[in-house]
Amino acid sequence: MNLTLETTRLLLRPLKISDAPAMFAMDNNPNVHRYLWQNPTQHIEETIKIIEMVQKQYVDNNIGRFANILKETGEFIGWTGIKFVNDHVENGNTNFYDYGYRLDEKFWNKGFATEASIAWLDYGFNQMNIKEMNAYTHAQNGASNHILQKVGFQFMEDYPDEAGVIWKWWKLENINK
Repeated sequence: MNLTLETTRLLLRPLKISDAPAMFAMDNNPNVHRYLWQNPTQHIEETIKIIEMVQKQYVDNNIGRFANILKETGEFIGWTGIKFVNDHVENGNTNFYDYGYRLDEKFWNKGFATEASIAWLDYGFNQMNIKEMNAYTHAQNGASNHILQKVGFQFMEDYPDEAGVIWKWWKLENINK
């Protein structure tokens, strides 16, 4: 995929296999997975498979999650981006655009997720002409819920997953559509 987005502090580019060590370190952290099924990645091979899956999404859907690189240092700080969800049902929905993010813990509370989110929403609505973007977050993940609200998502409803964990369903409509 030949796309790079740029913000004041970040480069948003397709994930590469060379991102695996930094992405594994992020996903191996139990704090990062506190609101993500509490199942940290145990082996770097799992991370490589995830990157390969995302790279396939680039080909199949022309979009997917992107590496977030701190311009100042060249560091991988996590991923953000738009994913076309057609591989499962979430809150009764499939075939929808989902916005998501995950950052390494040392980059939390610095405004990076908000900065990247603004860039992605602009790209999704103004370049891809997406009519509606959705997102879902663990109901107790106050930081993620705050970010989505801050960038314009509207809370729609709470819903339980198969294990009974409560999630929040969010929606943002393209006002230009």
